[in-house]
Amino acid sequence: MLEIALRLVVIIGAFLLLPLIVGQLEHKAMAHMQSRLGPMYAGGFHGWAQLIADGVKFVQKEDVIPAAADRAVFKIAPAVALVPYLIVMIVIPVGPGLYGVDLDAGLFFVLAVMGVGVLGSIMAGWSSGNKYSVLGGMRSAAQLMSYELPLVLAASSVAMAAGTLSLTGIVEAWQWWWLPWQAIGAIVFFVAGLAELRRPPFDMPIAESEIIMGPMTEYTGIRFALFMLAEYVGIVVLSALTTVLFLGGWHGPWLPGPVWTLIKIFVLAFVVIWVRVSYPRMREDQLQKLAWVGLVPLALVQLALTGVVKVL
Repeated sequence: MLEIALRLVVIIGAFLLLPLIVGQLEHKAMAHMQSRLGPMYAGGFHGWAQLIADGVKFVQKEDVIPAAADRAVFKIAPAVALVPYLIVMIVIPVGPGLYGVDLDAGLFFVLAVMGVGVLGSIMAGWSSGNKYSVLGGMRSAAQLMSYELPLVLAASSVAMAAGTLSLTGIVEAWQWWWLPWQAIGAIVFFVAGLAELRRPPFDMPIAESEIIMGPMTEYTGIRFALFMLAEYVGIVVLSALTTVLFLGGWHGPWLPGPVWTLIKIFVLAFVVIWVRVSYPRMREDQLQKLAWVGLVPLALVQLALTGVVKVL
């Protein structure tokens, strides 16, 4: 029992640190890609204190709740957005034997809990008493319904190939020749995951130029910071799941297994940042068309291919 508790503390502590590192990486990568000098000066050497300065700024800001808001729902919405991603981290294996809990239906558990996180944005939009926030919440709900299907289909393909729903079992069953075979599913899963996180170019629910900040328009201070933290935790979770399901998790030559897992996670996190810098925001019709005309058929093709390979 003590061993399980210690393992949970270590894993949760590590995964709480990773989102902060990803946030710092985003500051620096975007600064280099867009020639933004500001994030390079805070604290001196390469702007090392930028993340600390942002944290202090959020803590100092006044926590304002609009008079027309549903106060109870408004207050808990940031926690609903953040906590599910933290729960998911408990079942993601980092290395052989290095995980919080190994569930037999771990993949179903992860996909179900990740869907709950989006409800935080819907609750925030509905409870704010602001038309822009309500519109952002409605867009979040539509985006969740559209991209949940290709996400689940792509993940089901890997489970079918491995013959198990356990995340640890999927990594143990993984083979190098899966990389080209499951490539379509990997792309579908990663793109659908970006859309569920509402990361650019899938950030229509936030769309600063249209609806200010969408569900987060009325949030200030530490509650707004929790939404930002939820986004970075979501990036880590998406990168970790893509690593576990499609890139072999801890499999790799020479280096220890957990090191390979972290390397793959950070490479994918960098890709998430790179996509944000490189592509403009999609229109709502383009976003929905990509899901139903593009990703869903590709996910079905991957499922059919997996079935054929398994039978043969």
